[in-house]
Amino acid sequence: MGCAIGVCIVAAAMVGKRVKRRRKWKKMVEVLEELEECCDTPVGRLKQVVDAMAVEMHAGLASEGGSKLKMLLTYVDKLPNGSEKGTYYALDLGGTNFRVLRVHLGGQRSAILGQDIERQPIPQHLMTSTSKDLFDFIASSLKDFIEKEGNGLEQPLSRRRELGFTFSFPVKQTSVSSGILIKWTKAFSIGDTIGSDVSDCLQQAMSRKGLDVRVAALINDTVGTLALGHYNDEDTVAAVIIGTGTNACYLERADAIIKCQGLLTSGSMVVNMEWGNFWSSHLPRTSYDINLDVASPNPNDQGFEKMISGMYLGDIVRRVLLRMSEESDDFGPSSSKLATPFVLRTPLMAAMHEDDSPDLSEVAKILEEVLELPDVPLKVRKLVVKVCDVITRRAARLAAAGIVGILKKIGRDGSGGIASGKFRSDMPSRMRRTVVAIEGGLYTSYTLFREYLNEAMTEILGEEFSSHVILKVMEDGSGTGAALVAAANSAPEADRVQLQ
Repeated sequence: MGCAIGVCIVAAAMVGKRVKRRRKWKKMVEVLEELEECCDTPVGRLKQVVDAMAVEMHAGLASEGGSKLKMLLTYVDKLPNGSEKGTYYALDLGGTNFRVLRVHLGGQRSAILGQDIERQPIPQHLMTSTSKDLFDFIASSLKDFIEKEGNGLEQPLSRRRELGFTFSFPVKQTSVSSGILIKWTKAFSIGDTIGSDVSDCLQQAMSRKGLDVRVAALINDTVGTLALGHYNDEDTVAAVIIGTGTNACYLERADAIIKCQGLLTSGSMVVNMEWGNFWSSHLPRTSYDINLDVASPNPNDQGFEKMISGMYLGDIVRRVLLRMSEESDDFGPSSSKLATPFVLRTPLMAAMHEDDSPDLSEVAKILEEVLELPDVPLKVRKLVVKVCDVITRRAARLAAAGIVGILKKIGRDGSGGIASGKFRSDMPSRMRRTVVAIEGGLYTSYTLFREYLNEAMTEILGEEFSSHVILKVMEDGSGTGAALVAAANSAPEADRVQLQ
């Protein structure tokens, strides 16, 4: 009798554990289902985001501070058209390294005859020194680079050269070739540069080194991507970067830029949207997004970027997995790593998402090595992949809606847009071939992200019209693109084409 009671107690305990495990598993599944519901992006919602983007663009062009989108004037009203000839230089300064490039153009579209590139680390002490010290170092490196001209392209140092300067820090642009530094970011902190024209700082340093080099253009990397796209294909009207960060720029008609009336009377200008700061109530935000934003150094800022860029996607996934691990012990013993912000970088998340092995061995490896979660069961690993899929799909589809929002603003989405005025071309806007240059590792290296973005473009635009919209991958807008902008803005007037 006593033995039978003991067996019953053990059996009851086992059943109780199973029931408890099932309850915990159910809670994990509920976390996923709630995430799927909150991140859902049906085409109707995407079209609302499209409309909101176009309206915010219009407001940002009407007045300073009129929109979350800054809609910054670049003063770039000439883009390369393929006729540029000669040798041009580029300087790309955006972090702890800088690059100098020499680009040889052959005067035919897509005829980049060759290019030379050198990368230089910036000594740490110069990042907090003086403006003169930093720019003298850069000018010295540029001089050494110029002195290595070869392949029959040697020119005396006294001969003027033209340079495009990609400067990836907050600047108030004052002309196509000048801009005032608002603040340093990243590891830089040089007080005497703030409020100064960074092109002039570089120009003076080059003069001190005996270089006759003119800064023909001061741009950011997105404008460089657009220039590279336009050089290769004159139907390019916008550029988007979707990598660690994200931004977009596009060609806007001068008469639509209300806040700069009188600056340009005809033609077009490239507008730098700074679209990472876009926001709309139609964006599908979750508690994980809110918590990430609150914990960030810039809360209530860059809301769109925090939902679509590579800097943040991995951490959103980590936050979901942390919640799941709190609901169930199926992940195994709790890991402090899972509670560490940004420990799961987006490339690792992408590797888990794209793991096509039967036992999801790559997922298991990353969970163990990065998050210190060994022996996670296969069914839980499948949940992890699903979480990656939900967050990536939402990001890609929202990015697509942002792109179509730009096209809607300029009447290239098949709807005629929201701006007044007519196209100069006789071809109806519904049938115009439209190219968007795109750069950044999320799109170029993350296959599933790219497929989801392309799929959403087709859904929003419709099968027929989407065939007229082409996303073209570009490489090195911040380098080659800068040299091309310099070429377009230094060629004889006869060789320049005013943007229409």
